[in-house]
Amino acid sequence: MSVRIKDIAKRVNRSITTVSRALNGYDDVSPETKKLVLDTAKEMGYSPNTFAQRLQKQQSDTIGLILPTFSPRFSDPYFSELLAGIGNKAADMGFDLLVSTRSPGPEEYEAYEKLIEGRRVDGFIVVRTRKQDQRINYLLSQDFPFVAFGRTDDCDKFSYVDEDGYYGMRLVAEYIAELKHKKIACILPPQGLAFSEKRLAGLHDGLAKFGLTLDPAYVKQGDLTQKSGYQLGCELLELPERPTAIIACNDLMAFGVMSAAQDCNLVVGEDISITGFDDIPMSEYSHPPLTTIHQPVYQIGGMVCEMLIKAIREGIDERQQVLLQPNLVIRQSCGLNK
Repeated sequence: MSVRIKDIAKRVNRSITTVSRALNGYDDVSPETKKLVLDTAKEMGYSPNTFAQRLQKQQSDTIGLILPTFSPRFSDPYFSELLAGIGNKAADMGFDLLVSTRSPGPEEYEAYEKLIEGRRVDGFIVVRTRKQDQRINYLLSQDFPFVAFGRTDDCDKFSYVDEDGYYGMRLVAEYIAELKHKKIACILPPQGLAFSEKRLAGLHDGLAKFGLTLDPAYVKQGDLTQKSGYQLGCELLELPERPTAIIACNDLMAFGVMSAAQDCNLVVGEDISITGFDDIPMSEYSHPPLTTIHQPVYQIGGMVCEMLIKAIREGIDERQQVLLQPNLVIRQSCGLNK
């Protein structure tokens, strides 16, 4: 039979109210009484009724994350890292994480509405932000707690953590230019994503420093999957004058390009240089290892989670905005243009 608060109260000769407040850490209970209650609860094997506690304080102790994806079989190592960072930090702070996948659009917005109306979560983490993001506009209109991983066109209105994609792509562009590449191609993310323009601008400015420009024929737009990287890599390699370097805006598309190059009997790192962005764990162990921009996705997951939970617990209205500076990780997928 489970131990109840009234059992502890009887053992320590205190009221049920005092024991309850001691167990929940209220300051109006003396340190001596609090220690007595906590020690006794531990000795008796007391386990709190979490569901009842949540009902009492009208809080779910749960944060929500709705992953935008068109695929019913969602698999992306980038998000695996992010989820691990969020989930572990949430557990450390006594919160649960509710994760679901929805196709971007009406189905996605409906999921936000249902979770809020049903009081199933206390706040959201929003990922893969868009330039004009209806999810964020909705959460702002509802005055509902959230933190974004990424920015939007009007990001001054909310808390976020983001990686400086402009700076990261400048690093890539300058490195490729230093390797004497001139026929340079790029595979961009979907146009609606907020970071797409920033990474393209960084690429343009980095190349301009060396007097280079991007030929529009060498610029393709992918969907951040390995499959699209392969398909678009094949198209680029079939151009009359194939590029000597292909810059992909995430690691998965870069892996696809590497496969396309190898299917054309090209040696990656010698006949063609390929770069990515994110530095997901498998980029270090690809064949050859991938030159990429490192962003600490696991740590970022923990950061956005901690920011959100603190805002929920402390009722913080002040916006917190963190822009991280990435670094270039040079590996064997790039080489001097001969």
